[in-house]
Amino acid sequence: MILQSRQTTQLKDRVPVADLLTAASDSTERAGPGCGCGVQALLGDGHTALDVDPSTKDRNLKRLRRIEGQVRGLQKMVDDDRYCADIMTQISSVHEALRAVGRELMRNHLKHCATAAISAGNGEAEPMYDELIEMMYKLSR
Repeated sequence: MILQSRQTTQLKDRVPVADLLTAASDSTERAGPGCGCGVQALLGDGHTALDVDPSTKDRNLKRLRRIEGQVRGLQKMVDDDRYCADIMTQISSVHEALRAVGRELMRNHLKHCATAAISAGNGEAEPMYDELIEMMYKLSR
């Protein structure tokens, strides 16, 4: 039941993590209570993750809002012709902040979504293993 549409959904058809992060920062109401882990595309009409700790969700949303402010600051730095090394330092900070959100999302995905798919059996484990391997390769670039 949990991932019944997984067999018909190809990995290449899923939304990239960066797009999911952008959607989560755009509107918490529209994004819903999901973690943005990709299970949303598999569950059909529900469009939510299997389980998200409210404190984790709040932490991630606060981080994303802070990142949004950092990016606006970067735009202002470029517009003000600030020193390139200072801009690069801030870019590094934004990158690490996004990686921290990604780590939280990955933890939630492994804890809930992947665990449920692997435990369910019924042919759900193999596609989940493939998804996890592909995610690891994408995130390590």
